[in-house]
Order: sequence, then structure tokens, then C-alpha cells
Amino acid sequence: MRIAQTERKTNETYIKLKINLDGSGNYKFDTEIPFFEHMLSHISKHSGIDIDLFLRGDIEIDCHHSVEDTAIVFGKLFYEALGDKKNIFRYGSFTLPMDETLTTVAIDLSGRFFFKYLGPDLSKMGRFGIYDSELTYEFLQKFAMHARINLHVIVHYGKNRHHIHESIFKALGKSIRIAIQSDHLGMPSTKGILE
Repeated sequence: MRIAQTERKTNETYIKLKINLDGSGNYKFDTEIPFFEHMLSHISKHSGIDIDLFLRGDIEIDCHHSVEDTAIVFGKLFYEALGDKKNIFRYGSFTLPMDETLTTVAIDLSGRFFFKYLGPDLSKMGRFGIYDSELTYEFLQKFAMHARINLHVIVHYGKNRHHIHESIFKALGKSIRIAIQSDHLGMPSTKGILE
């Protein structure tokens, strides 16, 4: 079973997180940030990863540290749980329609970080409760960095800001599901290693 867990405490956040890459898409969240939980639930449900997250952060200031630190911890655990990456598909891409919105996410579990976002300016979409819209960009970037993956996100078009954010997280989940699945072909690299 590809399972990883950790507990991390800083002056800004306290996080307990456990993930199971071979789960059933079950999730349990206690973050005090409802919209963030809503987005994380899409990753879990569409990737099949079980996620158990407890988070407390300085949300009296804003949600930045809480979302960023969760992305860092999630990325590190994701990398750890993948192990040597033998017999994984490695690549994943999914184009997801959500009403008037169309989003593509592509990933490579290469061991090398790269992140690119193309689409509407996420920083200009206001707030979802206490969640600032630009935090979606922050989450994606920090997750990719600490998971050591290539992550490309393209929102081709869309008008409803909720649909735009939700389509990103759903497409990310679908892409992860494809990339982490077993193909029984050994190490998915001619180098013989993915670091």
C-alpha cells in the first residue's frame, strides 16, 4: 500500500495529514476553510486517493499560510508514497468540461518540478467565503514543487468563477489517477530511474 503520513507544526500552521494512493477516494477534513475542503474533496474523489487532513492556521490573518503549507505537506507525502515509481503510468492528462468551462490538466511524475498555468487571472476572482481566489494558483504551484512533478493547467474558457476553480481540482484529480495507476511495464523511464 502506498501510504504516507506526517505531522507538521510551525508558528503559522499545524497540520496532520495522511494519504493512501491506493484508496477509494475517501476523505476527512477539519480545516475551518469550507471552500478549500470542497476543492480538496474533488482531488480525493477523482484521483481515488484517501485524504485525512487536520489543519489549524492563522486564518484570523488570512488563509494563505494554511493553503500553502497544506500544499507543501501534501506534495511531500505524495512524493514519498510513490516510492521508486516502478510500474506506474507516470503521465496523466484530462480535459474536463464543467458547464460553460473547459479545463485541461497534464502531469508528469518525473521527479522534476515545473508549473505552468494558462487561463483567467485567478487572483481577480474575489473570495469564496474566507478563501482568496489566488490561493488556488498558490496551492497548485507548491504542490507541484514539493511533489517534484511537471504540472500544466489550462483553462480554455469559462465564465463562472466557481466552475473554473472546481474544474481545475477535478481535472487534477483525474490526471493524478491516470498517472499513478499501475501498467506493469517496469520503470517508466529509459534512464532506469525517476528521482
